[in-house]
Amino acid sequence: MALPEPVRRRLQDLSLTVFTDQNRTVPSPDENFITLPQNHEVASNLPLQMSLYFNAFFFPFWWISEVVMLDLKYPALQDYYKFILVTVLVVMTAIELIRVYLGYTGNLQEKVPELAGFCLLSLLLQLPLILFQLFNEGNLILPLERAVHIVLALFIALQLCARWSL
Repeated sequence: MALPEPVRRRLQDLSLTVFTDQNRTVPSPDENFITLPQNHEVASNLPLQMSLYFNAFFFPFWWISEVVMLDLKYPALQDYYKFILVTVLVVMTAIELIRVYLGYTGNLQEKVPELAGFCLLSLLLQLPLILFQLFNEGNLILPLERAVHIVLALFIALQLCARWSL
């Protein structure tokens, strides 16, 4: 399953601006791809791929424990925290599924727009949401919840570090 062409084109334009340097070749208007130099070897990032692999296995455990912990503490929460935590759970679930898919696709198939989408989702949405869940004491953080949030935050931080380490 590929990204829709308008989304892919916008991500490619953004990734050309953000993730490349002065030594790149710019595609002509009739081309839809970046031309690399003949001796340039592109390889996927193994630490990023390993982190995404383990993250994909950890995410169902995180989701189940989050739902159980939310069910346990729901009666004790204030009304606005009930709404916020349910909304954050739904949003984080959708973002995490898309983020891991974009990371896999972008890394294994060496597609820069998908990697740009992965980095943007990780840095701008997923990391702030997991830090909110981890450090906001108003939502009555339980010990299991704190543990799984720490692991997911470490996965996100490691993936961002692995992406920019090359």
